[in-house]
Amino acid sequence: MVRAIDHINIVVTDLERSVRFYTEVLGFRKTKEAYLEGGWIDRIVGLTGVRGHVTYVVAPAGEPRIELLAYEAPKGVALPVNSQANTVGLRHIALRVDDLAAAVSRLKSAGVTLFSEPVRVPTGVVQHDGGEKTLVYFLDPDGVILELTEYR
Repeated sequence: MVRAIDHINIVVTDLERSVRFYTEVLGFRKTKEAYLEGGWIDRIVGLTGVRGHVTYVVAPAGEPRIELLAYEAPKGVALPVNSQANTVGLRHIALRVDDLAAAVSRLKSAGVTLFSEPVRVPTGVVQHDGGEKTLVYFLDPDGVILELTEYR
């Protein structure tokens, strides 16, 4: 039934800040912008009086795109527990890089706090087609957990 992942939505508090983070720090490319308002979006999301701005960004290798959405109304709530890896639900997005050391250096230069230094998954835990996996978790400006992963 499902053919592909179309996009991943991330609700943000400051759209400009998030777009800068995803484009300037992580290297995504901004593709489209829109203003959302009216009965059609209210019906989709199950809220009343929705107004928001959305920007789509995509990684250099292509889809799926990430939809960065800032609600003007109704305002949502940030729950700190969502920034913990063991909270039930969608918890992180893994982003593949070719040079993890360079990517981590770029994150640190941008003031991003990492959960740890990069960690290699022990051989035998999971056999990946791409080879040995090394990864690191960090948070975007709104506390969304992201992972950088490298295969060798």
